[in-house]
Amino acid sequence: MMTIRYKISNHLFLSVFSLLMLYPVIWWIGASLKKTEELRLPTIWPSIPMWENYSNGWNFSADYSFAHFFGNTLLMELGNVTGGVLTAAIVAYGFGRLQFKLRGFWFSILLLTMMLPGQVTVVPQYILFNKLGWVDSYIPLVLPHFFGGGAFFIFLLVQFIRGIPRDLDEAAKIDGSSVYGIFFRIILPLIKPALVTVAIFTFIWSWDDFFAQVLYISSIDKFTVGLALRMFIDQFDIQWGQLLAMSFVSIMPSVIIFLFAQKYFVEGIATTGLKG
Repeated sequence: MMTIRYKISNHLFLSVFSLLMLYPVIWWIGASLKKTEELRLPTIWPSIPMWENYSNGWNFSADYSFAHFFGNTLLMELGNVTGGVLTAAIVAYGFGRLQFKLRGFWFSILLLTMMLPGQVTVVPQYILFNKLGWVDSYIPLVLPHFFGGGAFFIFLLVQFIRGIPRDLDEAAKIDGSSVYGIFFRIILPLIKPALVTVAIFTFIWSWDDFFAQVLYISSIDKFTVGLALRMFIDQFDIQWGQLLAMSFVSIMPSVIIFLFAQKYFVEGIATTGLKG
């Protein structure tokens, strides 16, 4: 009897807590369907839903629709995710499996870069990219992902690779596999959950990196979704309903990717660093 009461109370608590967590999202959806004047009212759902906020927001400009900005952002994300996952896996394989001089020292230096505030490198990076003529392009946003993908991701993959038995490497060497063969045929398939985790984090973090996008991109034709949302605020008469509608649409790619890859994401987080 006590067990049943405990389960009921536990489920009630979790249900109430879930509603509290979902309340901002519910308000967000309701506000995206309101008129600007109605946003001042303390109501969650509008009296008359303005579904045209989504269509008008999607085609808010005579020259561009949000499909254009989504295309720009997804193209940038394709490079970020591809470069981040591939190069982070390669560097992590070197630290996790290969033997070379000062390996521990260089790995410590890598970890120390995680403690370096990003604001410290903003000015030197901008000066470098500006001298190379890459400002107002996607290169400053994409290229850094092809140089290891980030210290955090390398550390995550190194911990995962160290949990893979070295006997598999030795067996592959006996069969004639080279270092590259071991990496592509043994290591990569076994670290798939961790790679999915890196891909999700890379996608979400770079998708939400408004500061870097506004720093390096100035042409409207190259705007990402985040910069396009700012265009609503730059208008004299801000259409808050359309702004909220498009901001809600802008999070959908991250939510969809997370839902489809949730199995591998949870597995990668749960097992990283716990083996070995």
